[in-house]
Amino acid sequence: MTLLNSLIPALNRQPSVSDKAATSFETQTVKPYHEIRETADAWGLTAYLPGVDKTGMELTVDQHQVRIFARRSGKVPAGWTALYRESTDAPYELILEHENAVDADKIHAELKDGILNLSLPKAAAIKPRTISVS
Repeated sequence: MTLLNSLIPALNRQPSVSDKAATSFETQTVKPYHEIRETADAWGLTAYLPGVDKTGMELTVDQHQVRIFARRSGKVPAGWTALYRESTDAPYELILEHENAVDADKIHAELKDGILNLSLPKAAAIKPRTISVS
């Protein structure tokens, strides 16, 4: 037994059948780190999705929510064995609720180097208006 294995005994442990069922990636997702900014005209969302490219991303907007679902595209080279991982291969999922406050036709999304920048323009009904008094 090496010093590393004695310090971290679970590091070299192979998952059992029950562990594999409990960590099934079909049911488990990870909420990505994200930041939201607000201006008078729109909300800005930056979501950090390391390992994701455009083909692995699904962005949907409906009347009450914005949903981001993304899968990582990186593959481990053949013959490599991971000694330690800081993150899992589970897909990312972020769901943001809104009350018809987003103009879905004007949404702009850009993904570059695993960073998603999303512009969510406010619907005209909730933008502040100046009303002239006669």
